[in-house]
Amino acid sequence: MTENKKEIDQKEKQKQAEATLHKLVKDIDDHPNDYRTYYDLSVFLVELHSYTQAEELLMKAMGLFANRSVKAKNMLTYGLGNVYYSAGKYEQAIQEFQKVTDENLKSDAYIMMAQSYMAQKNYKKALAFLLTAQEVAKQDVKINIMIGQCLMALGNFEQAADFYDKVLAVNPNDGKANFDRGLIAMVLGEDFKLYFDKAEKYDKKNFDQKQGQIADIEKVIQLRNKKK
Repeated sequence: MTENKKEIDQKEKQKQAEATLHKLVKDIDDHPNDYRTYYDLSVFLVELHSYTQAEELLMKAMGLFANRSVKAKNMLTYGLGNVYYSAGKYEQAIQEFQKVTDENLKSDAYIMMAQSYMAQKNYKKALAFLLTAQEVAKQDVKINIMIGQCLMALGNFEQAADFYDKVLAVNPNDGKANFDRGLIAMVLGEDFKLYFDKAEKYDKKNFDQKQGQIADIEKVIQLRNKKK
């Protein structure tokens, strides 16, 4: 029964995907001079993991619109960066995001460059782009979490705590942020129970998946205490 339900759900999802794909292709046919129809289809192709098709589509659109509109060129370039990022081609993604000059897209491009560098474990470079993006969005929860993650990876736990505290001031029930703040509290010798209680309550899946990190921190603390 469960297998049948899974098959039915899968077929339903496939049917919805085909309908969406058909609609987006029709949008291009109906509006061939609108670059946004190409961008929208590329986003959906990325969701389907059809990265080569998405890349080819955006390259075609770039040939059609790049010399006609700066705005179009920027959005299509940003879209191409997202295709490469999603495909795990981080260097190519960074090259595309660096070309974005539109002020409305620049902050998003900085964030995506940061994510590309984080995926390569280059936390210093990621941090530089995140701090630039944060200048125009100081209360942005996503940016502050990413800054906190970079600072943790670089071993700057006190600074990381400040950014996670900003996140939790806006969203005290963020399970992932509470978990990371709990890890920081462990390292800094602060009370961490409340953070982990909230982490388990509001995002149990993440809490269960990351138990190994708690064990790793405990080992580091034990080694540190032995050296004293």
